[in-house]
Amino acid sequence: MREIHVNEITNTVAQLCIKACVVVAPDIRACIQRQLDAETGTARQVLEDMLENQDIATRRKLPICQDTGMAVVFLEIGQDVRLIGGNVADAVHEGVRRGYDEGFLRKSVVADPIKRVNTKDNTPAVIHYDIVPGDGVKITVAPKGFGSENMSRLRMFVPADGLDAVEAFVLETVTLADANPCPPIIVGVGVGGTFDYAANLAKRALLRKIGSRHPDDFWADTEARLLEKINATGIGPGGFGGRTTAMAVHIGTYATHIAGLPVAVNIGCHVNRHEEAIL
Repeated sequence: MREIHVNEITNTVAQLCIKACVVVAPDIRACIQRQLDAETGTARQVLEDMLENQDIATRRKLPICQDTGMAVVFLEIGQDVRLIGGNVADAVHEGVRRGYDEGFLRKSVVADPIKRVNTKDNTPAVIHYDIVPGDGVKITVAPKGFGSENMSRLRMFVPADGLDAVEAFVLETVTLADANPCPPIIVGVGVGGTFDYAANLAKRALLRKIGSRHPDDFWADTEARLLEKINATGIGPGGFGGRTTAMAVHIGTYATHIAGLPVAVNIGCHVNRHEEAIL
């Protein structure tokens, strides 16, 4: 049994919060660079401005976007790990608190959704736990801005609605979102499970690398078809028109009930921030 002190989790979460908000993941940057060849005029200029903004953020260690999001933290805890020294949730929240303070990141979290009093340290985080084989802990921090989060939707279809309804819902969601989530976007789709688990699948789908495919060819083909349809909308970079509305469509699937077909769409903006580390 391997022991890991929760202070390691705190320190790692703090570092990941800062890095995720300052440095764009290589797969996302490379995708934007590739799309330059597909665009002209304003659309190309928007993509060039996005790349320049990323360069400035990295060089000056400043947030890529003023909305540094609500911290979503995924913990994959090995079943042969014993966490010592305190409560793991408290350790994560402390890491978010330190990261947002040390990184001069905007504090955007309110303690109550109606009373709207800012917590002033961007806590609490949203934490997802998974117990997995092994003796390590994988930590993924995904600061989620609400320009894109607010454009996300969930619908409970019935099985008779089928794949056509699923695709139409995804396309409708992106079309209604228009420029609000700062395209080119990444579209996370969750199909199956229950009301809550479909949303979880969609959120996790945003963590996949651009260019990866669903392991089932049926769903991989659906991803490719939806990406083509979304880019045909002409919304384009920044919503100014163009061929690149989305960089990727990632679908997560799970078993579901014989009477259900839950579908969730979670949209990620053009930087789709997330960073991970393994202890």
